[in-house]
Amino acid sequence: MFKIANADLATSFAVGDPESDRFLGQNACRFGISEDWTGDLTNGILTLGSRARQLHGLDSHECGLLTMMRCYEPADRGHILRLFEQAATEPSRFCYSTTILSAANQRQPVFCIGESTGFDGTRGTMVGLFNFPRFQLPTTATVTPV
Repeated sequence: MFKIANADLATSFAVGDPESDRFLGQNACRFGISEDWTGDLTNGILTLGSRARQLHGLDSHECGLLTMMRCYEPADRGHILRLFEQAATEPSRFCYSTTILSAANQRQPVFCIGESTGFDGTRGTMVGLFNFPRFQLPTTATVTPV
């Protein structure tokens, strides 16, 4: 799944009271780990949280997009790169899902949603959320769309 929306960003993502909204339900953490990330479009640096850094196999919280994507399914990298390139040129919302291939031959699904904003000449930012389901895929499994 590779999606981008170049829509009117006047209506931003809904942020509400976590106690009253419960969009994900009380037991959401049993299904996966979620973690925020940010991107600075002036220098191309992404900043990942501790779990995202670890699951992506990175040594540092800060990295470039290509460095982060090295662990992704090779067939997905071009699509994801195009999403980020498009989001870096105009305010956009995007999402993708892929699989992280670890050095230990583990296959961890990852879902990412993000938004680019703050374009005023030479500046802009991205914010987003990674979701890592609490399961791994067998090394021989292939996922084909229906």
